[in-house]
Amino acid sequence: MDEQTWQRWADAVPRRTSRRRFEDREVPSPVLDRLDTMCRGWRPFGQARAVLVRQAPPGLFRGIVGAYGSVRGAPHCLVMVGPGDAPAEVGYVGEGVVLEATALGLGTCWVGGLFDEGTARSLEDLGPGERVFAVSPVGYPARHKGVQERFMSAVARSRTRKPLETLAPGIGGWPPWAARGVAAARLAPSALNRQPWRFELSGGAVVLRVDHPRDTYRIPKRLDCGIAMLHFELGARTGGAVGAWILLQAPRVAVYRPEAPAARPD
Repeated sequence: MDEQTWQRWADAVPRRTSRRRFEDREVPSPVLDRLDTMCRGWRPFGQARAVLVRQAPPGLFRGIVGAYGSVRGAPHCLVMVGPGDAPAEVGYVGEGVVLEATALGLGTCWVGGLFDEGTARSLEDLGPGERVFAVSPVGYPARHKGVQERFMSAVARSRTRKPLETLAPGIGGWPPWAARGVAAARLAPSALNRQPWRFELSGGAVVLRVDHPRDTYRIPKRLDCGIAMLHFELGARTGGAVGAWILLQAPRVAVYRPEAPAARPD
């Protein structure tokens, strides 16, 4: 991935919000083509992938209580797919495509538990052991949030984002690049804003683990952690620490090791 793309995604992080209501118009083909090219080319973890579906099928999205939480008017969608034992990888890859959509002026919303699995599986040829972990609407978000969308936003806000010290104990003494990474991860989306990621500084690397082994909302916490992995990396890179993630066994998720000491001044 070129540096322009990394920077574009970093710029998109504070602009990304979850949207469930969309304007009644399709995205122009050249814009969809750019997003599709990213989907096809962004495969840092093998088979973990996001697939662009240009005509979102009826019935893909389901509401929480009646109409609350349902997605309306999205002309297109993304399907987040990968091996059944690779939720973190799928989260990482999918969030890259979501941020690309944000940079293109499009709205999205991670939907990890409330979608029709049969419909979702029909949208992509799945290999042995693969599954659809999540889907996302894609389109131009409605200019104003309706009552139902405001309700869902209020539900998410009922759990405010956790303090940096909770996500990364002792962060006050961390190197600037690592602190920037955690600050970017704090903005990552998660199921009902549960923020299950925790960071630990270990020598010159940062380890990511889940807060508790039990999953909730029928959505793997490691999927959320994969999303946070990408956000952390974007923040770390803005601090000059270009590196790579190495996947780990549960309850740890991965470790980020800079390739060289951060040189960019804070």
